[in-house]
Amino acid sequence: MEKYMEMAIDLALEYGPKLVGAIIVWIIGGIVIKAITKGFERILNKRDIDASLKPFLKGIVGALLKVMLVISVLGMLGIEMTSFVAILGAAGLAVGMALSGTLQNFAGGVMILIFKPFKNGDFLEAQGHIGTVSEIQIFNTILKTLDNKTIIIPNGGLANGSMTNYSTEEKRRVDWTFGIGYGDKTDDAKTVLLDLMKEDSRILTDPAEPFVAVSELGDSSVNFAVRAWVNADDYWGVFFDMNEKVYNTFDKKGLNIPYPQMDVHVHKN
Repeated sequence: MEKYMEMAIDLALEYGPKLVGAIIVWIIGGIVIKAITKGFERILNKRDIDASLKPFLKGIVGALLKVMLVISVLGMLGIEMTSFVAILGAAGLAVGMALSGTLQNFAGGVMILIFKPFKNGDFLEAQGHIGTVSEIQIFNTILKTLDNKTIIIPNGGLANGSMTNYSTEEKRRVDWTFGIGYGDKTDDAKTVLLDLMKEDSRILTDPAEPFVAVSELGDSSVNFAVRAWVNADDYWGVFFDMNEKVYNTFDKKGLNIPYPQMDVHVHKN
């Protein structure tokens, strides 16, 4: 019995201070981790991060800090951690390589939710697709096309590739190309085009007045570049209405809208 008592006393003297120190570090570390995660959460709130992303990022930071705390406490108790850290690193590398595509999409989703290059309801053209953003998920972004198809785009390519966001600006410029036949007067065509744009209250004079100029002497027509600024919501309405008005008005004004044609001359010997 005395032998076991001596062994217990020796163990207590050897490991007691380490155990007490580890417990103190564990308690203080837990308090520090809570303070850090709360501070990180306040930073996320100030940056207006997406609500679905905040708890996820907070959880990752908290988990990493807790792992570091556990490793520190076990090291204080004299447990050899070199092999454990090496095994943990190797496992992490293997998992990372196996999930490289998934992790890339996850990282892309995080970047999109943080920097917000687009939001729900924006009209995008990206990765060969065009449509309205209906949902931004952590791994994918969901688009609805104009004919109501659902397109799922991985966030990895979306975050690293180029895109066109048609909803960023309040105003957009509408561009048309209209042609008249050779022999028609260009001044008459310019007057008709400018009058049609002035009659449409949706066409704006700021940031620029409507513009009409001869852009090309084509094979079958004299082509005009026509430009006008409108509110983004009026873009397609103005575009389609102008096409119809020009077609009807040119005919009334005696201006021809030519179509591709070829003149064939037959020479008799």
